[in-house]
Amino acid sequence: MASGFFDRLVARLDKLDPGNLQAQMVRLTQERGFLETIFQSIQEGVMVIDNEGLLLYANRAAETLAGFAFAHTKGRSVLRFLREWDWEHLLDAPEVVGGGWSRMVTREIEVTYPEHRFISVYAVPLDEQDVVRKGVLVILRDVSNERRQEASALEEERTNAVKNLAAGVAHEIGNPLNALNIHLQLLARELAGLADEDARRPLQELAEVARKEVERLDAIITQFLRAVRPSKPVLRPEAPTEVLEETLKLLKTEFGNRRIEVSVDIPEAVPSVKLDRQQIKQVFFNLVKNALDAMPDGGSLKIAFGVGDAFVDISFMDTGCGIAAEEMGRLFDPYYTTKSDGTGLGLMIVRRIVEDHGGEIELASKTGEGACFKIRLPRNERRIRMLSGK
Repeated sequence: MASGFFDRLVARLDKLDPGNLQAQMVRLTQERGFLETIFQSIQEGVMVIDNEGLLLYANRAAETLAGFAFAHTKGRSVLRFLREWDWEHLLDAPEVVGGGWSRMVTREIEVTYPEHRFISVYAVPLDEQDVVRKGVLVILRDVSNERRQEASALEEERTNAVKNLAAGVAHEIGNPLNALNIHLQLLARELAGLADEDARRPLQELAEVARKEVERLDAIITQFLRAVRPSKPVLRPEAPTEVLEETLKLLKTEFGNRRIEVSVDIPEAVPSVKLDRQQIKQVFFNLVKNALDAMPDGGSLKIAFGVGDAFVDISFMDTGCGIAAEEMGRLFDPYYTTKSDGTGLGLMIVRRIVEDHGGEIELASKTGEGACFKIRLPRNERRIRMLSGK
């Protein structure tokens, strides 16, 4: 610890009379209060830690970002109450290469307490010649919004890639598929005219297989186009229960064939919601189909409505194989699928439609027990309040 500062301070104090000394102390107190007000007002967290890891100072922003109370942690080791921050590395001796070079550390960390944030950490040693106690100054900055913007930009880039690829696929494959379909129809007519039934039947079966494969390819192209050329929803007051009922009628036969037990829980009064009927029907259809695919050996699908002040919720809970935790984060990515014959676009389309309606989608799952997709659509009243600014 340098003694030059104390020597200079004592020399100055010796030259002051009691009146001047009191005035100087009042001025220093006022300046200290002024600086304290500034430090407590800034949004960046400020921490001072000595070389032994003891916390000497922290402003309110640092308390909020790191999740501690300075009044209870002052003088304590940060190695104990902020263990995961890797303070041992941050508090290494600043002289790392000799020759008077000082060490500065910047990093970005992810914290989950007191809330999920991304924090930029800037640490620089305090100059021993200018301060009484040697240590490290740490500046904390919340960069969560920046990370979200980066994620949004990356998602937009992925979407643009999907658009370009799908446009090319639709152009290059669409025309040959149309030609194949026409020629298969002509072939079916020719086969129908064959008198030899034994010869005609296997040929008709082969033609039918080819026709179904053409239909499957056509469906894939259709999904591509829905993903890359989304139409804006035409919102009208609709009853979401009626939309669900129409969707379930389309799949009634498949429920029986797959031995799926379906139950629907509807409260007494489900309000109308401003939605695009066909687009929401597509959402319901995709989610129900996903649930069926997750239960190849039979099971149960429970669909439940919930009504809150802001949203009408529709939950789809199956008893299928569930979704692994490491897969949940990628499930809505384009082309990502857990099915051998999937395109990886169904859930992407679902999320886009729900978000275009001002809604939200949630997912909960446990491997081996099932999955639950919850669609949250804003109520008409809430949408009006948002538009009017109330």
